[in-house]
Amino acid sequence: MLPHHPPANATSRFSNRVADYVRYRPGYPEGVLTLLQDRGWLKRGARVADIGSGTGIFSRLLLDEGAEVFAVEPNAEMREAAEAMLGQSALFHSIAASGEETTLADHSMDLIVSAQAFHWLDRTRARSEFTRLLKPDGRIVFIWNVRQTASTPFLRDYENLLLHSTPDYMQVRHENVDAEALTTFFTDGIFEKHVFANQQGFDFAGLCGRLLSCSYAPAEGHPLHKPMIEELRRLFENHEQNGSVTFLYATEVFIGR
Repeated sequence: MLPHHPPANATSRFSNRVADYVRYRPGYPEGVLTLLQDRGWLKRGARVADIGSGTGIFSRLLLDEGAEVFAVEPNAEMREAAEAMLGQSALFHSIAASGEETTLADHSMDLIVSAQAFHWLDRTRARSEFTRLLKPDGRIVFIWNVRQTASTPFLRDYENLLLHSTPDYMQVRHENVDAEALTTFFTDGIFEKHVFANQQGFDFAGLCGRLLSCSYAPAEGHPLHKPMIEELRRLFENHEQNGSVTFLYATEVFIGR
C-alpha cells in the first residue's frame, strides 16, 4: 500500500558519514545508462531530476551523458560534497530541497531518477510531486544496489553481523519498498524491472568505511561501535583472500510513469 513515512531524522542521519559515503559506496553499472539511452529517455540535453542525489554518485553519470541535472538533496553535508565534485559543470544544479517538495517547475522534467534513495521518501507526497514535475511523456526510474546477502559465506556472515550489531538495520532497508508499493506508485500499476550485476572489493579499511557509510551502523562513540568493528575484523580475517573481500550486488532498476 502507498502510505509510507520515513524516519523523523531521514534527512540528517547521513551528516556524519559523508566522507565514507563518497569513498566507499558502490557506483552503478554502465548497463543502467545504456538502457535509458536506448529507450530515448536519457540523451544530451535531457532535463533530469535526481531525487535524493546525496553526494552525486548517479548525478555524475548523468552529466557524463550530457543531461542537465537537477540534484535534489535535503542533507547539507551530502549536498556540499556533490557540489565540490560536480559544481564546475554548467549542467549541474544543486537544489536544497526534499523529494516531496523539490521547488522545481511544473512539467519541467524529462526524467526523474532516484538512486538508492526512494525508500527515504513519503510515498504519497512524492507521487504527487513527481506527477507535477514530469512532462507528459516523462519517466520515473528507481535504482538500488541490492547486496546479495546469501550469495557467499562472507556475505552471509556480514548480513548476520548487521542483524545483530545495528539496531535499526531492518527498519531502514530499501527492501521495505516491495512490489506492492511500486505497483501502487506507478500509473496503472505498470513498471519494468531490469537487473544488472555489480560488485566492489575491499581491504579491511575499505570494509570498515563501507559499513560506516550506512546510516544504521553505530558511529564511533556509540557503545555498540567497538564490538561491531571487532566482529567485522574477525569476519574479514575469516574470509579475506589476498587481503580482500567482495561485495556482490544486483543493481535493480524500476521504470514507470
